[in-house]
Amino acid sequence: MNVMPASTIRTYPDIGQKAFGHKGRLMLSVLLFMDLYLVAVEFLILGGDSLERLFPNTKQLTLGSLTLQGHKAFILITAFVVLPTTWLRSLGLLAYVSAGGILASVIVEGCVLWAGAFDGLGFHRQGVLFKLGGLLIVRFRSLAF
Repeated sequence: MNVMPASTIRTYPDIGQKAFGHKGRLMLSVLLFMDLYLVAVEFLILGGDSLERLFPNTKQLTLGSLTLQGHKAFILITAFVVLPTTWLRSLGLLAYVSAGGILASVIVEGCVLWAGAFDGLGFHRQGVLFKLGGLLIVRFRSLAF
């Protein structure tokens, strides 16, 4: 096994090499890159599904001789919108993109709360929200675990 000084360990593949040699480094590198790739694919699919739900009447997108159906077109649109954010070299600019994402999340959460509180959407069950009688049992169970 190759012995590396602790000061040269900078990445997870370095840890894999320290623990399991060259095969450990290779295995950890492959797993990390697969994880990054699959998360990106999942993000694109989630964006495409969400946009298809928002715009259900979109049947197809035609770009020259290429014709894409609704779901695939929205995945491609999501990729083209997100792709320029990967080219940013400055963390300061990336912070603005992140702040925009946080702002968008707060706006969506506000819309959901508004729709539930004032527009009458959501659950319409009758009953008590909180029962003090069951508090002792909950407290005992939380102490037991």
